[in-house]
Order: sequence, then structure tokens, then C-alpha cells
Amino acid sequence: MIFVLDVGNTNIVLGVYKDDDLIAEWRLSTDPKRTSDEYGVQVLKLFNSKELNLDEVEGVIISSVVPNTMYSLEHMIRKFLKVDPVVVGPGVKTGINIKYDNPKEVGADRIVNAVAAHEKYNKPLIIIDFGTATTFCAITAKGDYLGGAICPGLKISSRALSENAAKLPEVKLVKPPKVICKNTVSSMQAGIIYGYVGQVDFITDKMINEMIEYGEEKPLVIATGGLAKLISKESSKIDKVESFLTLDGLKIIYEKNKE
Repeated sequence: MIFVLDVGNTNIVLGVYKDDDLIAEWRLSTDPKRTSDEYGVQVLKLFNSKELNLDEVEGVIISSVVPNTMYSLEHMIRKFLKVDPVVVGPGVKTGINIKYDNPKEVGADRIVNAVAAHEKYNKPLIIIDFGTATTFCAITAKGDYLGGAICPGLKISSRALSENAAKLPEVKLVKPPKVICKNTVSSMQAGIIYGYVGQVDFITDKMINEMIEYGEEKPLVIATGGLAKLISKESSKIDKVESFLTLDGLKIIYEKNKE
């Protein structure tokens, strides 16, 4: 079995692969204050809940955008699983050629998504990852990572509205049936969600045109991340939702580097 961990600013997404099948997937809240033992106990409980044995894990790979979590996570893996983890970063084989001004600035999660989508589709791609931040990434048919855009995530945008306007409450991210709403909560939900769809479609449309100008065919647009399904239902630009794109990418990168 291969154990994969995607460490984001809000959640750590964990998965277990047996051969090519994702047989378990969980989410933990990201907390840099947790010790290696605390992480280890949680992981042990999660494995037990699926009747999986830690001793059967032959390899581990981590991607992280939260450096302060890494000491505890790496120490936990060595202590509880008795293996050295592969950490996505400089020196790790990905098969992706990064065209950023400074390749080290590209978040590990964006690289991992690019690897998974390129391996699966082998065509021009735009990947939208709806996480704490929403990232847009452009990848050519031959696997060049061209760059992209980053904007505040949906939850950050919603929270900022309630925190900075005294009379506006926190609201659930639920799509109202109409944009012309008759109460404050629904009005906020309409503005947040439909406004975000407009942002996503505008940025994606600009990226499609720039990739065509670059010489690529019209790219396939893939959405991933926790809120991908919510936005994709209203978007006119998103072609596919890949809920486990990052975990799949971690598995692929592990296979490329396991020797």
C-alpha cells in the first residue's frame, strides 16, 4: 500500500492506494501545533476504522504548502510507519517542465495536480483547484507548466464579507435558486457563489485565449478541490471535476521516484 498526504492550509487530505485503487481517503484539520505522536495516533485510528494495517504501507509521499507541519509529519511517518517519506519539491521527478520565473515558487499542490492531469489526459489543460486559495494552472500538451493565477478561495471571500461588514452574518455556502433574493442571507449567498462563478469563468476564458495564442489547442478545463462540484454546476467553462486529482498525482510521482 502507498500512503499519500496532501497538506493544505485548511486541511490535510490523506489517501491509501492499493495497486492503482484509492481504497481510503480522509481529511484532518491542518494544525502546525500538533506533535508527531498526535498525528500518529490519529492516523492509526483512521487506518483501524478501515481495517487497514500500518505495517502493510510500503511507501509514503507528501506534498505540503505549510512548512511548519513538516517536521511533525515526517517524524510521525518514520516513527509509526518505519519508512522515509518522499517529499514533493526540488530534486523529485515529476515529468513536468516548470516555466515559472522562479520554479521554486510554484506550490507543491499545483505541481502534483499538473502531473496527474497530464498523465491522464495528455493534452492542453487548465486546472482549477478550489482550496483555501483558488489556483488556476495552464499546462501544455507536452507537459510544460506555463503558470497561472491565484485568488482568494470561496470560504475566505465569504468570511471577509461577514468580518468586515458589521450587520452581515456568516452564511453557509449554499446556492440560492435566484440572484434577486428577498433576505440578507440569500442575498449574500447569491453574491458570493454566483459572483465567484463569474470570476472563475472570466479568468478561465482569458487563459483559454492566451493558451491558443501560445500555439496550443483549446485546453480541457478540470476542477478539483473541496468546492469544485458547487462551482462547476454553474460554470460554463469547467469540463470535468476530478475530486481526487491531487492524491492521484502523489501516487504517480511516488511511482516515478520509488527507486
